[in-house]
Amino acid sequence: MKILLIEDDPNIVSLLKRGLIEDGHSIETSEDGEEGEYLASMNNYDLIILDWMLPNKEGIEILKSLRKKNITIPVLMLTAKREIDDKVLGLNYGADDYLSKPFSYKELIARIEAIYRRSLSDGKNEVLINDINIDMSKKIVKKDNIEVLLTAKEYELLLFLIKNKNSMVSNGMIEQQLWNNEEFINSNVIPVTIYHLRKKIGKNQIKSFRGLGYKIEV
Repeated sequence: MKILLIEDDPNIVSLLKRGLIEDGHSIETSEDGEEGEYLASMNNYDLIILDWMLPNKEGIEILKSLRKKNITIPVLMLTAKREIDDKVLGLNYGADDYLSKPFSYKELIARIEAIYRRSLSDGKNEVLINDINIDMSKKIVKKDNIEVLLTAKEYELLLFLIKNKNSMVSNGMIEQQLWNNEEFINSNVIPVTIYHLRKKIGKNQIKSFRGLGYKIEV
């Protein structure tokens, strides 16, 4: 999952960045409200983690601005505010979930995964694509009702292709989505990952277009 974290507390940024990368996610960060809104407006993310209190522009104003631009990227708001009215305000302006500080990393991850499941499967825990079944809550993939063991990168790549089903995804899009935090990746890593994924879920599941990219068709 590609995540944008807009948060000005360096301790929280360090903790979340380290944990999310270790969990296999790609993450970009901003400690400034205006810069964070620019990144959210110009790039494609699976999720935005947005702090309420930020320098230069508050999180609630960023949220309002993004929704007015019809940017529908899911937003999880973080805040030290505990008043019910503030929570309602955030949800009314288009936040997908709300987490009060201090919070546990375990709860944050559970909320992130719940939001992502909703975005992929209309709120259901399962995604069905052709003869592939994915239990999003348990991260179990089955082909013809037989469990398929995927690496973390293979699993994230499969979800990315499913999210963009019937659309072409290029090598550049895959690299940015799965390896955004790495300065250099081997030129063969994407085709090799595609090769192993196709071998496990079926060659015909992923269409390959030389020089253009890959596609899952439904």
